Amino acid sequence: MHFKNIIGQHTVKQKLLESIAAKKIPHAQIFMGPEGSGTLPLALAFAQLLVCENPTKTDSCGTCAGCLKASKFAHPDVHFTFPTVGGSGSVSSNYLKEWRDAISTNPYLNVFDWVSILGAENKQGNINKAECVQILQKLSLKSFESPNKVLVIWMPEYLKKEGNRLLKLIEEPPKNTYFILVAEDSEEILGTILSRCQIVKVPQIAEDDILASLLDKHQVEPSKAKNIARLANGNYLVAQKMMAELDNNSAIVFLEWMRKSWKGNGAEIVDWVNEIATVGRENQKFFLQYGLHFLRECLVMPWQTQEQLRLGQEEINTAEKMRQVLDWSKIEAMCALINDCSYHVERNANTRVLFMDASLQLNTIFKS
Repeated sequence: MHFKNIIGQHTVKQKLLESIAAKKIPHAQIFMGPEGSGTLPLALAFAQLLVCENPTKTDSCGTCAGCLKASKFAHPDVHFTFPTVGGSGSVSSNYLKEWRDAISTNPYLNVFDWVSILGAENKQGNINKAECVQILQKLSLKSFESPNKVLVIWMPEYLKKEGNRLLKLIEEPPKNTYFILVAEDSEEILGTILSRCQIVKVPQIAEDDILASLLDKHQVEPSKAKNIARLANGNYLVAQKMMAELDNNSAIVFLEWMRKSWKGNGAEIVDWVNEIATVGRENQKFFLQYGLHFLRECLVMPWQTQEQLRLGQEEINTAEKMRQVLDWSKIEAMCALINDCSYHVERNANTRVLFMDASLQLNTIFKS
């Protein structure tokens, strides 16, 4: 992984490069950022740079033996720890092939995607005692090829109390040993680990950077690319899934839902629910995400010009009509309802029952 291949995050990349140039690399860092912000790609690129034999001022060389192995996530001095689902004896090394395939395909993946790859969507990932013991064993050995040893721990939130076994190693690691933790939620990480690491804050990816990637790397049609970049809300994983699966008709479907819910015709609502139930959960999630985006724009309409609103003309026309029958409290209630729907779709709820109930609740909100 090269820094140049990471979407956006120019400031973070520059700070990491400066730490290497100044030879002031913290022995333990947490790359902290929301899902889809590129924390794992940044960690992979930084790890490759640490084992590169001929680094430049801006990136790893990409051609030395260290880079060639690191780019395939097979360097003997770059180790990986991540959540697994195989019980108390399960360790990351049992799943290295799946891990390499997964991050080669998409380094922006989330835990749900990873667990799904392991074929255990309904199980909880875990980093257990056996994994911590193996980490202690691995890092006690001398490095094989590079002067540096690197351990990338993806989602240390899953360490729980077992992470206390690593405290001494993190605080006083062997020479030229570096920990790179990749996390999303600081409140879920052991405070004892958090206090021993330097935090590198990774923000959401800028909308313009997502748009540029969609246009340049994936040749997405410009109007669709703008819509995806807007709806992704800084999450490149969402942008990828939208690009692959979204038919770009969320606006039409959502506005139709609003109209049918407002009218309250039971037969029409049932027909709509039967149709939305067939489109697949990813499309349902993106559809609901679009709904939240549309309602947020409705809220700010009185204080925005049409050019400032992130809506098309037809959407603006509909939003103006909806504003005549919706006030702040009703829009807030709708947002809460749609957010709950998204939560339950993610967790495999019966979507026919879910959307039917939501439609009836929307009618109540409209008429209240």
